Amino acid sequence: MTTSTHSGVTQIARTGYTWLDIPAEPDLARMRREVGARLHTAMADQGVDALVLLGNGNVIYATGISWPLADAGLSHVERPVAVVLAGDEHPHLFLPFREGAVMESDLPADHLHGPVYLEFDEGVSEFARVLAGLIPAAATVATDELTGAMRRAGAALFPSAPIDAAPVIGAAKLVKTIDQIACVRRACQITEQAVAELQKSLAPGARQIDLSAEFVRRTFELGATTNMFDSVWQVMPTSKAAGTWTTTGDLALPLLTTERELAQGDVLWTDVSISYHGYCSDHGRTWIVGQDPTAAQQRQFDTWSRIVDGVLAVTRAGATCGDLGRAAIAAAGGEKPWLPHFYLGHGIGTSAAEMPMIGTDLGQDWDDGFVFPAGMLLVFEPVVWEDGTGGYRGEEIVVVTEGGWMPLTAYPYDPYEVSDGD
Repeated sequence: MTTSTHSGVTQIARTGYTWLDIPAEPDLARMRREVGARLHTAMADQGVDALVLLGNGNVIYATGISWPLADAGLSHVERPVAVVLAGDEHPHLFLPFREGAVMESDLPADHLHGPVYLEFDEGVSEFARVLAGLIPAAATVATDELTGAMRRAGAALFPSAPIDAAPVIGAAKLVKTIDQIACVRRACQITEQAVAELQKSLAPGARQIDLSAEFVRRTFELGATTNMFDSVWQVMPTSKAAGTWTTTGDLALPLLTTERELAQGDVLWTDVSISYHGYCSDHGRTWIVGQDPTAAQQRQFDTWSRIVDGVLAVTRAGATCGDLGRAAIAAAGGEKPWLPHFYLGHGIGTSAAEMPMIGTDLGQDWDDGFVFPAGMLLVFEPVVWEDGTGGYRGEEIVVVTEGGWMPLTAYPYDPYEVSDGD
């Protein structure tokens, strides 16, 4: 079978931005400086004096640490918290356990603090005492989330009601530095190496949970710092009627990985993600267990490939989410080639899926109003489905450039053939 990558990769020469610009390994000190500068600029633009960040991806972004719990730690009592002050180049970091975080940060000793337990009234009272010594009473504070105990504390925690930190964080995160791009590319390389080893051993009788275990083990051996979510090796039904029931009648995705043994001819939609120095990969392909695709399945891949080419043809700085959505629909013959509860594409960074989200219920006006800047990362994940086949889904990550785009993913499409004319 052909193992060449997507034909669109050959367009790299016209982007004006090449692989040679991206270092093999990130300069972490430079990355922290540049990220800090962008975060402070966004704070100034929004009139924010202090950020209080609880979301793991936001804390990772603001401080430069790698946090091993990632998505799994979102509801965990022990999690890191960051406080960013407008007049201080260094963020304050509150850590539950030092040995649990990969400390890549060069924060001064007086900016490193012990744990705060913000799910509990006593923990919030102690945090309020600390914040009173850091943030002036009249300051404008923004936070990304509030626990129940934080809400109960009211003015005892924040003298003035905090505002939403999303506009600040979103603006800062949108354009990636060259070192952030290096982190994402390395995360993709680790992921692809581990997945390639798994795919070679894919055979009837393999269990989904064994694939997950081997993937996590191998990626950590290769340098991953976090497994971002429960790996997906979902066996897709041959028809919607034969699949898991949903309230909308749409395909169910993703479903939890189980001890199910894979069978000859099973169509697998894969979706895995790890992070490297806090920045994520997002990898998806369609596999068929123990056999080549049927003619109908190959046609589905050809359609998927045509959709990706159509989207890439309009991807560049100055394009909008709406432009990409329309290109995908046109290439798919007038139908939306993505699941209704998902999206055509999304951003990526310290989270596997960040803004912008393309083709969601935010609406067409939002899509048409979101203009891509150079240096933004996008993940494309169209879906092609028809009853009787199991469908095709895959993911590609690109950097948006002034002249077009540059790929960060390079994984083959076996067992599907890549047409020379695609």
